[in-house]
Amino acid sequence: MKKFLILLAVSANILILFIPGCIPSKPTDDIEILPSERLINRLEANRRKIRNFEGQGTITIRSAAINNSASFRVVLQKPDSIYLTIMGPFGIELAQALVTRNEFLFYDALQNTAYQGFADDNILEEIFKINLSFSDLMDAFIGSVNLTEKLYKTPNKYEVDYDQYILTYIDSVKNSTTQYKVDIRQLGITGYRLTDPKGVVLEGKYSNFKILESVAVPHSINIRNQKENQTVTIEYKNLAANQSNIFIDLKIPSDAVHIKW
Repeated sequence: MKKFLILLAVSANILILFIPGCIPSKPTDDIEILPSERLINRLEANRRKIRNFEGQGTITIRSAAINNSASFRVVLQKPDSIYLTIMGPFGIELAQALVTRNEFLFYDALQNTAYQGFADDNILEEIFKINLSFSDLMDAFIGSVNLTEKLYKTPNKYEVDYDQYILTYIDSVKNSTTQYKVDIRQLGITGYRLTDPKGVVLEGKYSNFKILESVAVPHSINIRNQKENQTVTIEYKNLAANQSNIFIDLKIPSDAVHIKW
């Protein structure tokens, strides 16, 4: 069980959200400055363009408890499947995890043991070590933010600062402030910051953007959880989206031990 949690901590403390990066530029005199409502509509439309996604790369987690890196492959099939593979040296498979809205299946290759159960909010947080809903977790892997609730809400503050939009929302109920930074040229969400009266709660950086399906998607993600003093870095080497040959291929050996969670 301990190894199960350690492997998953390495696999996926992945994201919790996003900040400044570089996106290929184009002449600034051709750029239309959008009002906030049009910007939010465009960002949400871009998020919904990605129907499936595959990425391969490296994840590094540094905290008081963990300081480790691993290669990984993630496959997303919207709206209901996340598949993750963790590899060790020489491409040796260490673990696989498949999470849907209702169930999870985790296979520890070293112990030849499969864990299976219902995928409620508690198990998602235990597996991925982040407090996100299933849909937010799916968006996080591709560097996007679900702005559905913001479609009809005017930001408390809206600025244009040189080459980026800055949107600020204040939540008086939760006593928190959320700020997004967006590249003006390609409309990639390059920044995210969540603060409360005690200071910064979450802060991250997204960079090395590439255009997939006309959407700016980051290859590099760096997130810092200030409260837990934890830094997560993701470096994608290969990305693909909306491909007919993207599939989830979880295979458990017939002699594996199965444990109900």
